[in-house]
Amino acid sequence: MSELIEELEEKRNRINNLAEVHKARRDKLNRETHHWAEVRDKLNQEARELRRQAIEFKRLRDELNRKVQEAKKKRNDLGHKWAELNKKLARLKREKLPKEAIPLSKLKRERDRLEFQYQTQSLTREKEKELLDRIAKLEREIKEREKVFEKNEEVRALLEEMKAVKEEMDRWHKEVNRLADEAQKYHEKMSELFKQADEKTREADKAQEKFVETKQRADEEHRLHIELIHQVHDFDKIIYGIKKKRRAKKPGGEMNLKAQAQKIYERFKAGEKLSTEDLMILQKAGLI
Repeated sequence: MSELIEELEEKRNRINNLAEVHKARRDKLNRETHHWAEVRDKLNQEARELRRQAIEFKRLRDELNRKVQEAKKKRNDLGHKWAELNKKLARLKREKLPKEAIPLSKLKRERDRLEFQYQTQSLTREKEKELLDRIAKLEREIKEREKVFEKNEEVRALLEEMKAVKEEMDRWHKEVNRLADEAQKYHEKMSELFKQADEKTREADKAQEKFVETKQRADEEHRLHIELIHQVHDFDKIIYGIKKKRRAKKPGGEMNLKAQAQKIYERFKAGEKLSTEDLMILQKAGLI
């Protein structure tokens, strides 16, 4: 029977050692799981912060785009006003022009046509001189006509108003460009931050995959550890049962059991922690 007990204890110890191996693996994997959880949470926090900044840049961009639209409206309104004033000026010039005179706009178109012809066509020296003389004559006539118009008080007032409107329109055009450029900068910053946030999220997702993988492996190692510990407890019960039967067969076995139980009880009263086997002996002896 001693050989049987030794064999059982050897198997029990071997299984217990294997259980400790699985426990060590479980603990190592749990540490890895904790590490990946920290990495994942850190990356997700960084992604949230990047998105918060991106959303703020988006708000600033949208606010500037709103101002761009307002500035465009003011510029366009001034453009419409200038166009109306220009129509009024053309009408006024026609009214002030002698009936037999060629309209100023027609003179300018003819001058522009001749200048284009001079620049784009191959001409003889004689033809070139003739063309330049016609252009110069038209230019003089245009300037003289404009001087006459500018001396007219109504025309002069209209020209001054058109100049002021044009200057204001140009100012708003510059403001549109300035605001649009600034809005574009915010848009680029926003896009870059969203891109960085997405990259952080992808990294966090990979960390989450590692977390799940290591947790599953840790859970499996824990399951194997518990399974083996249950086997160890089963062996302990079997070994204890065999030893108990062997003691019962010895002369004075009951007396030995009571004496052993009494010693265990004294140890218990002294505050010593008892093993499962000690408790079973006390129970067998009727002390608990």
